[in-house]
Formats: sequence, C-alpha cells, structure tokens
Amino acid sequence: MDRICTMVRNGTHRAVFIMAGPGIGKSAVTDAVTERLAGNMLILRIHASSALAGVPFGVLTPYTGELTAEESVSPVAVLRSMWSYFEKLKAGHGGAVLLAVDDAHHLDDASAGVLAEVISAGWATVVAAARPRPGLPQPLDQLWYDGLAERVDLRPLNREQIEEVLAHVLDGTVPAATVDSIWTASSGNPRILDALLHDSAEAGVLAKRNGIWMLLGQLPSDGARLAGVVAKDHLRRRTEEQEALKLIALAGPVGRKVIEDISGAAVVRSLLDQQIIVEAPGIPAGLSIWNGLFAGAIRNTVSVSRSLQLLEKVKAHRDPTQLQGEGRLRAVEWALECGVRVSDDEMLAAAKEALLRFRNHSARSIASRIQDPAMVPLAQAIQARALYNEGAYPEAAALLDECWLPLAEDPQGPDVLLLRVWAHQASGHPLGLTAEDVEKHVPASGNGYTIWQEELLHLLHLGAEVNFQALNDAVDAMRKHHPAEAGEPLRALAEGLLAHALVSGGRPVQGLEAALLAASELPPLEGSLFFFPEFVLGRLVSDYLAMGEWESAEREINHYAVGHAPAAATFNGSLQLLRGYSLLRQGRMERAYQVLLPAVEALRLNDPLQLYRFGTALGFYAAARLGDTEQAQRLEQDHKDADAGWPAHDLLAEAYMAAAAEYLIRDGKGLATLQTLMTTTEASARTGNFLEILTMCWDLGDPSVIPMVQSTARGVEGRWAEALLTLATAWEHADGDTLMTTAASLEEAGFVNLAREAYARASTVLEQAGERRRSRQAVAQREKCDHELGERFREGRFIAAAPTVRLTRREQDIVELAVQGLTDREIAQRLMVSVRTVEGHLYRTYVKLGVRSRDELEAALPK
Repeated sequence: MDRICTMVRNGTHRAVFIMAGPGIGKSAVTDAVTERLAGNMLILRIHASSALAGVPFGVLTPYTGELTAEESVSPVAVLRSMWSYFEKLKAGHGGAVLLAVDDAHHLDDASAGVLAEVISAGWATVVAAARPRPGLPQPLDQLWYDGLAERVDLRPLNREQIEEVLAHVLDGTVPAATVDSIWTASSGNPRILDALLHDSAEAGVLAKRNGIWMLLGQLPSDGARLAGVVAKDHLRRRTEEQEALKLIALAGPVGRKVIEDISGAAVVRSLLDQQIIVEAPGIPAGLSIWNGLFAGAIRNTVSVSRSLQLLEKVKAHRDPTQLQGEGRLRAVEWALECGVRVSDDEMLAAAKEALLRFRNHSARSIASRIQDPAMVPLAQAIQARALYNEGAYPEAAALLDECWLPLAEDPQGPDVLLLRVWAHQASGHPLGLTAEDVEKHVPASGNGYTIWQEELLHLLHLGAEVNFQALNDAVDAMRKHHPAEAGEPLRALAEGLLAHALVSGGRPVQGLEAALLAASELPPLEGSLFFFPEFVLGRLVSDYLAMGEWESAEREINHYAVGHAPAAATFNGSLQLLRGYSLLRQGRMERAYQVLLPAVEALRLNDPLQLYRFGTALGFYAAARLGDTEQAQRLEQDHKDADAGWPAHDLLAEAYMAAAAEYLIRDGKGLATLQTLMTTTEASARTGNFLEILTMCWDLGDPSVIPMVQSTARGVEGRWAEALLTLATAWEHADGDTLMTTAASLEEAGFVNLAREAYARASTVLEQAGERRRSRQAVAQREKCDHELGERFREGRFIAAAPTVRLTRREQDIVELAVQGLTDREIAQRLMVSVRTVEGHLYRTYVKLGVRSRDELEAALPK
C-alpha cells in the first residue's frame, strides 16, 4: 500500500492497476489508498459490475448526468462532461483528482476507452482494482504496455504469512496443525480468513486450551461473517451467474457439460475466467467452487424447496453412471438434504466414500439411514469408525458391540474386531475385558472363524506384553501359510506388533524389516475400517528412531502427511508426538517441547493410537528439563489422570515420568525410581528400552551406569547404540585427545547431543591435565553444540510454555560459584556433586536465561 501511495503522490505513474483473484484484498487495498490520500487529493469512485458491463458508459453516469440521450452515447461528449465535472470539483476544493475504480474487469469497452483518455491526458490519476481473469479491458491494458500505468499483483497468503497473521491476532501458541487447517480452509484468501477466524471463535471451534489454540471440530461454513462475504459476492453478480454458482455448490464436483446445458457455456466461461469456479481436467465431474467453505456457505443460502428444484434440473442432464468419488458422494448428500429417497446400496457406497475422505459427520449421517438388515451391521461399523475418528470412543465401542459378531464372516471382520478392541481400550477398558467378552461369543460365529478371532486376540496379547519371540514365531507361521498374498489384516497386525517388540528388545534393524513387510501389506488395506496405515507408520518411525536414523523417521512422517491430508484432524496429534519424540531423542529439548505441548493437547481431544499417556510423560520430561515448573506439574497431573494407553508404552512412560520428577525436584527419588525400574524383569527383557532408561540416568548425572551402557549397547542394533557405546568407552578412558576425536565423529554422524557430552567431558579432563587452552576449545565446541541443539528458549515464538525465569536452589548455588570464576570441577568439589551434575545444571541455566556462556551469566541473572 505504501508503494502505491508513493507512486500516486509522486506522479511517477498516471494509473496503478491492482490485480488479484476474488477476496485477496484488492478492494481493501484500494480503500486504504484512497483513505490515505484523501487529505491531498479529490477522491471519486467508480463501481463497475457485471450488470453494467453491457451498458456503454453505464458506470460513468454519475459524471455525465447533464448530457442528452444522444450525447450520452458519444465518447467525445462523455469526455467533455467528465472534464467539466473535474474542473468544477477542483475549482471548489482544489487538489488533483483520484479516480478509484473497483472491479475494473467489468468495465465496458466504451467506459474503459474514456478512462484511458482521461489518464493519457493527465486529467486524473486512476487506481483500479481488477481480477487477472478476464483481466482489464484492452484500452487500460494498453496503458500498462505503453508504460503509462503500473501493475501491482496481489497473491494469496502463503502458509508463513497465515502463520504470522495468526500469531498477531491470537494471544497464545498456534500449533502447526491449526495453521495448516486454517490455511487450507481459507485458501490463503484474506477475506475468508478474517471471516473464518471470527466465525470459528464465535462457534467455539477455535478455542484456547492451556495456552494453545486448538480446533475442536470442523471449521464452520454457516457463520455470519462468511455468509456476509458470500452475500456481498452474490450481489455483484448477474442472476444467471448466481444460479450457476448455486448449482455447482450443490452438485460439485459436477460435469462441465451439465452446467453448460443448464446455465449456458458463456456463463461457465465467465465464472472460470473470474476464478470463482475451477475445473479438474480429465474428470467427468469436474467443476467445483474454488473454495470448499465458500461452497458450503453458498449451499446454506439455498432453501430446501429451491434446492430440490435445482436437483431435478441437474438430474435431467447428468448421467448417473458417470458419477464417481466425491461427485458420487455429493450426489447422495444432496438428495438426502432434499428428502429424496436413495437406495441402501447407494448410501452404503457413499458412506464408505465419506469415511475414506474423513468426512465423518457425513459418513455417520448417511450410514445411519440404511435400513436393509443385511447392510445394517456394516453401516454401524462405518458409523463407529467415524465416531472413532472424532474421538467419541465410548459411542464407537457401543456400536461395535452390536455389529462385530454379525460381521464375523465378513471379509472386514478382523478390521471391525480390531477397531472394537481399540475403541474399548481408548474408553478405559483393559484389553483383557474385551478379550473375555469376545471369547464368550466366539463359538457362536462358527468354527471357520473361531480360529482368526482367537489368533487376533492372541497377537494383541503378545503385542501388549512385548513378547517378540512369540510374535516372531507367529509371523513366521503366517508367512509360510500365505507366502505370496498381500493385504492380510492379521499378518499386517502381527508384523507391526513384531516391529515394535523388536525395537523394545534392542533389535530395531530386524524391527524395520518387519515394519517394511507390514507396509507392503497396506495397499489392499487402504480404506479399511481399521487404521492400518497409521498403525504401521508408528512402528516404522519407532524403528528409525531406535536406530538413530532421524532423517528417515522425519521422511516417513512427511510422506504420510502429504499422502493422507484428510486424516490430519484425526491423526495429527499422533504424528506430532512422533516428531516431538524424535527431537527429544536427539537432545533438541526446546524444539521437542514446542512440538510436544500442542501434540498432547491434540491427543487430549483425539487419541486414535493411544499415545496420550506416553505423550504426557514426554511432555512432563521436556518441561522439567527446561525448568517450566508450572507446565511440568500440569502434565504430571494429566498423566496421573489419563486412562490406560497401549500397554507396550508403559515401561518407557514410567521411566520418563521418573526422570522428569528428578529434574523437577532434585531430591534423588526420581533417580532411585529409575534405578529400581532397571532391576525389573520387564526392563531387563527389553534391551532397547533398558538402554534408553540408562541414558536417562546418565543424563541425570549418575556415572555409575556407564559400564552398563557399554555392555548393553553392545547388544543393541543401530547407529544410536553404536554412538552411545563410543561415547561411554571414551568417557571411561578419560583421555582428552580421544574424547575430542570422539566428539567430532559423533557430531559429524548427527548425534550432536552425544557430541556435546563428549566435548564437556573433554573440557574437564583437559582442564585437570593443565591444558587450559585446549579445554577452552572443548568448551567452545560444546557451546557450538548447545547452539545447534537449542533455539534460545526465551527468544523463540513459543508463547504458551515460555516460563518466567526460575532457578532451583541447586542451580542458584552453582551459578553463584560460576560467576565467582570457579571451574566446573571446583564447583563440584565445593558442593560435593559430580562434574557432570554441575555441567548439566549450568546447561539448563543457560537455556532458562537465554545465554550461551559463563561470560553472559552475571548480566542475565534475575535481579
């Protein structure tokens, strides 16, 4: 806007054309420019419209009122009249004339020619807003080619710009999932974005939970602000365009020929030129409104009786055999909205399509209308999966209780039973209770299906117990029984459970093989009633993380997110938790915390993979390490209040809770709990989990675990275990040169947090050896790792969790001695703690205070 005002004031251009698609903000920019210049220039307005596009000089009538009927169609007479009008205006008020033209793409050629003459003669400066398609009339376009006008193109807001807007408007943390949903729904359109934010807040859909802005449901298309945007848009259109838009909104995606037959090809071309509708090439049902929420808002303006009339029009021109995918789903939805009877077969197919697209409300609404007794069980299962997607687990479980047994002989029987088990567990019912109930009814299903039901329950029990040997035997048996078949639900389940168990057992490389085999089962299982893709994804990511393959884990998450965008509302919390866990494993605590807090809030609303309890443990751990006591205590209570999650996560969740408690209170009890946990049969049997618990103890300043780290890491597969073994071995040798070399190799391999520990240890060893210069070099390298791992918490964009600076008593003691100039070793001797403990406290203090070295400590201390 400033640039446009400058151009007009300086007179560098006689006209400025502001070009943008519908709703991007060209009218708002024009209004802002005229408001800014109103004190220096005489502002006149011209409002073009499609209604006046066929009337020569129609938009100029306010300035040609004194002309006769014959003169009003003469370009020369119109020009003279405008000249006279401008001169009288300037004589009375003084100053130059600024003509603001809205919707200049609707100008008739005669009016455009006159305006071009006005601009060329210098009688007035013109600021005109228009859409790129169909674009400006030729006389105005020619001015741009001739260099007499400047063109400014406005683009839809990109994701980063939407994020900036939300950060400015909303007081709190706006997580990536909320930004993505609003960006997608608004299509980057400022006008819709503004309406959407107001309507969502008014409806309670956009709400602040624990300082984090969450979407609690679907973004509304029936809000007052969005209705106002649609109404304003409609008023500017010709009647035939309004009717065509209603047809496309109600039927879309719909074949172009259908709308052309009803409304005319010229109307369709005009709407396409204006970019208010879009066409998907090569698809029979190709025309849609450019924005889904906009389409929904248009539908809301149509009465049921009028909608029924339009439906009959479309049906008369549309071939029902050409309907597929979303077009077929919309046809059924529209018919039901109008009270038209639809066959059960059609409704079942549409409900499946809606479920596939995660249009859960539509899936439930359609499936609930099915009456055929033979179809009702499957319709109930579809409703249950839609409810599960929405986080309504008890309701989903109740429906599945009714339908699972009649579907025992259906090909989707295993999917339905699996979903029932998960729904009951998500409702707080242990696996054992569900299993006992199934076992009571198994004989009623017939001998042929008793086997798979028993096998499924047996697999779930083995997975909950993390019994990788028994799972491995089961998978081997399945592969021999069906070696070439894909899409076998039980085998996908077994291989996924085996992958997780192998990770826990310290065999992530073998686990990855199992997870990849499970992934190979997925293509035929797409659209299943059970969430196999997400189930397998969690196992793939866990395997990569256990191996220390951070980039591969992130690649899998991103690949899923791109290919399964409709599932974001259901599974995004789970994906973000996996991301947060990855960052935590890498030692990137601040970034992990920024991801984990919104993930926990999302899982509080919807926890399909039963990760909430594990997520609260990770969030508590990150909060405690960063010194955010208030959030840590809240997350600790959340964990205590949570229902039981998937049992296989319980061991690590308990370990992270104990470690977090130790960071929070520093009374030794959390560390003692970890040490006790290591002695349990469960921990000792899961070598991979055991090694992770050992690293927690080591991080807490317990060097006694280092020999166990060495012995355990030797038996664990993957780069992460190798890196830990390398660090532990170098640590024990306590040789400065070896530690520096080890640190450099760990840093190069991507284990920056381990490299940081090696540099810290090297600085201490070198200091003790009297090599102060090299010790300072090690400190500098350690600080470099700190900088790479952290994002300087206080300066980040994370708002909800940003704590006021609170140092614990121990941190205060250590910092006071550090400010006095004591070395880490001297501080450790004075306070009778380990050097590693001192280093850890100083690191956490640096994070809290937003500093990078001792030199900055004194100035940053709270006064």
